[in-house]
Amino acid sequence: MIDAGYCIYITTVCQGPVPIERNEQGNPVVYATEVEAQRVIAEDTMERLRQFLEGEREFEDAMTVEEYIEFVTVMPDGSIVDAADNHFAAGNW
Repeated sequence: MIDAGYCIYITTVCQGPVPIERNEQGNPVVYATEVEAQRVIAEDTMERLRQFLEGEREFEDAMTVEEYIEFVTVMPDGSIVDAADNHFAAGNW
């Protein structure tokens, strides 16, 4: 079990910063390294660019990267706590 790691976040208007991925148990997905999380964002960006090239998405939408990475502490129940002391458990976000 990972006791710390990295989550991919996005900042929403209503909820502020929140992790964007959940695992099978409903908890935030935690990557062991920052590079792993960066690769996920890069792959998603490449997919959006492919969609633009295929005419499936607007250029501005394809080029906008809103995701960012936060270091988190993983609690024994799989929930996380980030540097701003935000706590995300299964189903509370």
